[in-house]
Amino acid sequence: MALKVGIPKALLYYDYYPAWKCFFEELGVEVVLSKDSCKEVIDNGVKYAVNEACLPVKAFYGHVLDLKDRVDLIFIPRMVSIERKAYICPKFLGLSDMIKNGIEDLPPVIDTTIDLRKSPRQILTAACAIGKILHISPLKSLSAFYKASKVLKKYRNILAEGYLPMEAMEKMENSLPREEKKARDLTILFLGHPYNLYDSYLSRSLLEKAQKMGAKVITTELINKKELSKYWEKFNGNMFWTFGRENWGAADYFLSNGGVDGIIYLAAFGCGPDSLFGELIQKRVRRLGKIPFMFLNIDEHTGEAGLLTRLEAFVDMIRWRDGR
Repeated sequence: MALKVGIPKALLYYDYYPAWKCFFEELGVEVVLSKDSCKEVIDNGVKYAVNEACLPVKAFYGHVLDLKDRVDLIFIPRMVSIERKAYICPKFLGLSDMIKNGIEDLPPVIDTTIDLRKSPRQILTAACAIGKILHISPLKSLSAFYKASKVLKKYRNILAEGYLPMEAMEKMENSLPREEKKARDLTILFLGHPYNLYDSYLSRSLLEKAQKMGAKVITTELINKKELSKYWEKFNGNMFWTFGRENWGAADYFLSNGGVDGIIYLAAFGCGPDSLFGELIQKRVRRLGKIPFMFLNIDEHTGEAGLLTRLEAFVDMIRWRDGR
């Protein structure tokens, strides 16, 4: 019987799951996902997480709890950096330790370090280290990594076509043609950490609701990374958070070139990077006075009705402002 590795459906799941799934399956391991975020998952996570944790981390606890009695191992890599000369949020660095010390009777945790600050080749070392835990040879591990890299490239190409992550994953699984979308009379740029935007329960389906209101939704995944870098590199200071770079770059790109009717920044209450970059982006947008901007905070107490009311008002305001 094949080993079962659990992957929590939270945090960087929306960025890397197709590649992770391919990698483990190539190693002969069965991948088991936690269920979608819901009230039960969040409530369980809140019980175990420290009070100071942000909502996405509390949700991650809940997803681990959903998996712990169904798998042989849980995949919680120790993420330091996912690109050269940059970091992701510090919570990823200590996440596996927090989980192991906060939840009893866990199966073994695969907490291999991934740190690409100095060289992207470190990921090869990480792949072999995971293979070693599973008693797989380095050669087979590297072969699995190569195939997973191709899957990740395909996934990102689909995202760049305008699909949201869950749509892109479904397209990769089923090879279904994209449904014809209704005509959109306005375009909204959504900024924030991917796991806040794309988890439908955490965001209260904000992106999907905007689409139903007739808005075309744009996120940083739709913009070429090299193009984004041209804009965040103009930032006056040392910007070393990956998601901060992408959000600033996307905002500055559209402020410079136009192409969106409004910008919404979705942040988790208590998130340090969000509180910094959200504020900086908001000040820059309002100083230029070109594009309507709205900053939204979410936590475990956020109600769907409140977010929906603010989104409806924002969309109506844009249409009124532009005489639509």
